[in-house]
Amino acid sequence: MAADAFYHDGSRALQDGFESRRIADRLESLARTAFTEDDKAFIESAIYVFLATADADGRPDCSFKGGPPGFVRVTGPSELAFPDYDGNGMFRSLGNLAVNPHVGLLFIALHGTPRRLRVNGTARIDRDDPLTASTVGAQMMVRIAASVIFPNCPRYIPTLQLVEPSPYTPMPGCDPVEPAWKGFDVFRDAVHPRQPTWKG
Repeated sequence: MAADAFYHDGSRALQDGFESRRIADRLESLARTAFTEDDKAFIESAIYVFLATADADGRPDCSFKGGPPGFVRVTGPSELAFPDYDGNGMFRSLGNLAVNPHVGLLFIALHGTPRRLRVNGTARIDRDDPLTASTVGAQMMVRIAASVIFPNCPRYIPTLQLVEPSPYTPMPGCDPVEPAWKGFDVFRDAVHPRQPTWKG
């Protein structure tokens, strides 16, 4: 990895203040630009990921993306892809990616064995991506070119139990479930139509 690509002056100043530069350098040595088979297995078993984006002025936003296992897939040595599903129509995350492609993803296992994996890179959005037509519920696809992939200490992850998946998760052969909020008086007359992009 190129010198100073992983840390910047702010990181280094705090590392020096807390005498943690040696361990920070050791952790940096574990960072990579290509997914391992273990990374791939973890990512493709995930039913959610946290997505960090920023607008053209650098103002940050963070969102939760969920789906069935495999909704995020590793599509190349340093590339992953995930679908954009029907949502609330704000397009905060994808709107940010349209003007600033830099992105951070946090994969975290909150049930079972605690684990975290971080992926930073650049994104592109494509309504005509070949994966869109074969992905249940997809409106378009987001592809991330990973610039750095690294594990993250799981020590503060609580032990939780997964009770059941979301009933809104797109599934083959099932009609999508509309969320109740779309029928609320305050929203009903403004809700956009569901995009019938998946041909199944």
